[in-house]
Amino acid sequence: MGQPQQDPLRGDQAAAGPEGPGDGASASGVAWLLALPKAIARRLRDSAATSPGRLTMIGVGLVVLAMIAGIVGTIVAQDKRDVVTNLTDYREPLSSAAQQIYGSLSEADASAATAFLNGGIEPDSLRSSYELNIARAGAALSKATSDQGATSEADLMVKTLATQLPVYTGLVETARTYNRQGFPAGAAYLREASALMSEEILPAARKLYQIDSAELSEQQDEANAFPWVMAIFGIGLLVALIATQRYLTRRTNRVINKGLLVATIAVGIAVLWGTGAMLTQAILVNDGREHGSNQADVLSRARIAALEGRANETMTLVSRGEGDAFQKNFDAARKRLVGADGNGGLLAEARGLAEGAEHADDVRAATENAKLWLQRHQQMRKLDQEGDYEQAQQLAVGAEEQSVATAFRKLDESLQRGISAGRQEFRAGTVYGGRALLLLAPGMTLLALVAAGGVAVGIQERLREYR
Repeated sequence: MGQPQQDPLRGDQAAAGPEGPGDGASASGVAWLLALPKAIARRLRDSAATSPGRLTMIGVGLVVLAMIAGIVGTIVAQDKRDVVTNLTDYREPLSSAAQQIYGSLSEADASAATAFLNGGIEPDSLRSSYELNIARAGAALSKATSDQGATSEADLMVKTLATQLPVYTGLVETARTYNRQGFPAGAAYLREASALMSEEILPAARKLYQIDSAELSEQQDEANAFPWVMAIFGIGLLVALIATQRYLTRRTNRVINKGLLVATIAVGIAVLWGTGAMLTQAILVNDGREHGSNQADVLSRARIAALEGRANETMTLVSRGEGDAFQKNFDAARKRLVGADGNGGLLAEARGLAEGAEHADDVRAATENAKLWLQRHQQMRKLDQEGDYEQAQQLAVGAEEQSVATAFRKLDESLQRGISAGRQEFRAGTVYGGRALLLLAPGMTLLALVAAGGVAVGIQERLREYR
């Protein structure tokens, strides 16, 4: 006669053989583990064959799904809020610091060249402007070094700036010393300093700004991405609850199961709240991006082009007939700023982005001031080419309303106002977007617990009818 089959789930033990409990117990344990999956499957099939068993399996499945959906929703909601907070508190300030480095260094270079044109002891205002911009660049560089997630390329740019900036300031001080004494060697040192700025320092600052701007854009994409995983779990749980209620209605002829109804309402609230909050957050963050950070980026690049142009137009005069390279650099900066025809370039792009925005007036003012500056530049170049160097020099650095310096100052002020307004638009949109997610993460947890509890109560109520 055959021996009865053992059920691993009953904990039956194999009898020890003649060789004793050691090897026999080991072989029996392996066999028990191998047989366990089949035994579990058999138990589940047997349980599913009865109504109470099916209800129990459905209830357990819904509770598990509710908890998984709650965990996923909580994690996604908190992650979204962290991303938005990181944008305003960390990533955008780093991008702004990189822009500040470039802008301050370009302005310092322009101030140094302008001061040199005055001959002898430069005006206190220009000396103060140079020192202030060097200090601002140093402070922004310190901010850039705080980027814990910086790439190796960004670290290299920061190191380049940190090592070359003292060299540049040393060359400028040497040029000043010779200039005050009336030695022509001062111009040579200033040209060397300007070359170092334009060939090594500013390219490193520009690359750092590009890296930080790309990081900002990437995090904005992440903030705007729709949480499909969260939505799939939430909608899937909602469908499963509705299907369960319809199943119970057919089996028991009872239309309403209070526990499952509470669970369904809780999940419905979670789906609507989560979807609405995420969409609102994405819309607000995207609005801050289009009318804020994108605008600030374009105007920052426009200001960089203008500052480069200003430094090069001044160095053209300092070089006294040897400024062809500086004039070419000026022409390249002008094309970036206003295009080849004077109506395009970065300012045209900024006008397109500013349509309907509050800072549109600043962009229009920048466009008009750029035209005025370039007109004055042409007048200055004409005087220099005709041999009237002193008049050209006075037009370049004078404080009169008709001077090149005054026209450029108005252009720079309008660009800075536009950049500041763009940053404010970005911050407002992103902060309000973050507020749309307020309490969403703990709310998902609470609603998941309510749903799981409702399922447990509702299924238990039906199971009592079979006892």
